[in-house]
Amino acid sequence: MPVADYETYCKMLDNAYKNKFAYPAINVTSEITANAALKAFADLKSDGIIQVSTGGGKFASGINVGDMVAGAISIAEHVHRIAEKYDINVALHTDHCPPNAVETFMVPLIEESEKRVAEGKLPLFSSHMLDASGLPIEENMDLSVPIFERMAKIGQILEVEAGVVGGEEDGAAGSEDTPDDKLYTTPEDMVYVYKRLSAVKGGRYMFAATFGNVHGAYKPGVVKLDPSILKKGQDAIKAEFGDDAYFWLVFHGGSGSEKAKIEETLDYGVVKMNVDTDTQYAFTRAIADHMFKNYDGILKVDGEVGNKKFYDPRVYLKAGEEAMANRIKEAIIDLRAENKSLNLAGASA
Repeated sequence: MPVADYETYCKMLDNAYKNKFAYPAINVTSEITANAALKAFADLKSDGIIQVSTGGGKFASGINVGDMVAGAISIAEHVHRIAEKYDINVALHTDHCPPNAVETFMVPLIEESEKRVAEGKLPLFSSHMLDASGLPIEENMDLSVPIFERMAKIGQILEVEAGVVGGEEDGAAGSEDTPDDKLYTTPEDMVYVYKRLSAVKGGRYMFAATFGNVHGAYKPGVVKLDPSILKKGQDAIKAEFGDDAYFWLVFHGGSGSEKAKIEETLDYGVVKMNVDTDTQYAFTRAIADHMFKNYDGILKVDGEVGNKKFYDPRVYLKAGEEAMANRIKEAIIDLRAENKSLNLAGASA
C-alpha cells in the first residue's frame, strides 16, 4: 500500500486508541533499517510508523553532505516507493525536532510536503514531532500552535511533548541529570496542551506526556515509570472538556521497558511507542556475530585473499536487517499490534 494518507493515518490511531494497542515507531537511518521496519510490520500484519530524527537524516545524506533535510527526504522517498510493495499501512514521521532546528529541519520538510500536495501528491511525511519540552509550557505551545495550523492545512499530524524524557538519544531534549520532577507531566500541563491544540480547526495531534521515561538502555530498576500519570492526565481533560476529550498519547524511551508497564500505558491511551536503542543493538549484534564467526574469511592476513562471501557488505547487512526486523516484531507483540492492520478483513476501525 502507499504511505498512509491523512484519513488512513487518523483511522490507524483511532483504531489503536479504541482497541488498546499501539504502533511501534521505529527510528531509521538508512534504506536498510527502513526495510527492516517494513518487513517486521508486514510479517506480523501490523501497520506501523517509520521515523527519522535530525541525526538520522544527517547520517543518511552521507559523510560529505551531512544535510539532515536531504537525508530525511531521501529515506522518506525510499519508503514511499517500497511501501507500495506491501499490504500494510505505514506512516512517516520525524522525531524530536528541537526549537533551534525548526527553521533548518522541520520547516523545509513541511515546505517539501506543501509542494507535493500542490501537485496532487501525498505529503512527504505524515507527521512531525516538535519537541519544545525544554521550554516553559506557554512558550512550548506558542511555538507549536502556528506550525500545527500550517501542517493541518496539508493533512499532517503534529506530535508535541511536555515534560522531559530523561537520558540522551540523538538530539533528544533530556539529559542524564534531568531533575526527577521534570520527568512527569502534570495534569495541569495536559489540560493546557489540550486547550491550546484543540483550538486548531481540523487538526489532529499526538501528545508525548512524560511519566518517568528515559531514552537509552538501562539496567532493570533504574528507570521508574509511573503510567498512572497518563491516566490522571486523561481524566483531567475529560473533567475539563467532557467525556469525548482524550489524547492520542506517545511513549518515548520504549527500549528496555518492562512489558507490564508497556501494557499499562496502552490502557491509558498510548497509541505510539518509539523504539530505537533496542533495534540499534539488534542490528549491530548480528553484524558483530558475523564478524567474529567469520574472522578468517573477512580479513586478508598472512598473504591470504579472504573470502568474498563473508566480507561482501550485503551478507552482514542482510543479517543486521533480519535481526532488527525480529526485534521490531517483539515490540509489535508487546504493543498488541499483531494482526491489527486496517487492511485485514474484519479489522476494527
